[in-house]
Amino acid sequence: MTRLCVMGAGRIGGEVAFLAVATGLVDELVIHDAVAPFLHAQVLDLQHTGLDVMITTDLREAATAELGVFAAGSPRNPNIRSRADLLSANLPVADDCITELARFPGVMVSITNPSDANAYYITRKSGLDRSRVLGFGAQLDSARFAIALRNRGLTENGATVLGEHGDHQVPVFSHSAPGTSEPVREEVLHELRNASMPVMQGKGGTVFGPAVHVVNLLRAVAEDQRVVLPVSVALEGEYGVEGCSLGVPAEVGKGGARRVEEWKLDPWERRKMDEAARYERALCAGLPL
Repeated sequence: MTRLCVMGAGRIGGEVAFLAVATGLVDELVIHDAVAPFLHAQVLDLQHTGLDVMITTDLREAATAELGVFAAGSPRNPNIRSRADLLSANLPVADDCITELARFPGVMVSITNPSDANAYYITRKSGLDRSRVLGFGAQLDSARFAIALRNRGLTENGATVLGEHGDHQVPVFSHSAPGTSEPVREEVLHELRNASMPVMQGKGGTVFGPAVHVVNLLRAVAEDQRVVLPVSVALEGEYGVEGCSLGVPAEVGKGGARRVEEWKLDPWERRKMDEAARYERALCAGLPL
């Protein structure tokens, strides 16, 4: 029996709940949303699948959940240029999440944008160990990176993006296509920064990509896979960074991020990682911690 708590049952939170149940990852679901009629509709829709799952909207039941997803708050849309622009709007929602985390025993995946800053805020305010709060985004960025490499005839094996889930992401060419020239790297980086925009313009926001990767991350935790995945964690000196959460390669299993790996970065990647750290530290320095 595995229980998942989803805070925020909207576009991505709802899809994560459905996929987690449909793929057999969980058989108990605690689901919450601030809009009661919408939450009721989501619960009915899930029940009408006929899947064998226990569903409750009582957040007190999160006290026995092994897995958690924070997906509440205002989503990014075509009129919002940067994910960071959502920080002030979503902090009060994060506070509500933190209140409910007082007795939460599991691993929380933070999806709400800006995901790195929100993950750091939840980690520091909740008192949860940093290994148990994983900011999401780098897996999705890495999948987009693999597509960009494949479209250029470059090696996509091991395609990984670190850094911030946003404009300051860091595609690690040295682990997949080390001979790539700097102009091509900058071209790919520009493409990655804007990868979600056609989706948002076409249908209002991303759903399938984030949901699949979030469920894969939850599965790595639930099954104690101990697989290395790029996740955002509060850094304590790794990569010379502290005072923020950033996407880094970590061994993920029971308990969350069991160990952060410090990869050797080439000069271009090191420069981009430092830029990401400066940006994210400045963002996190303004948090009411």
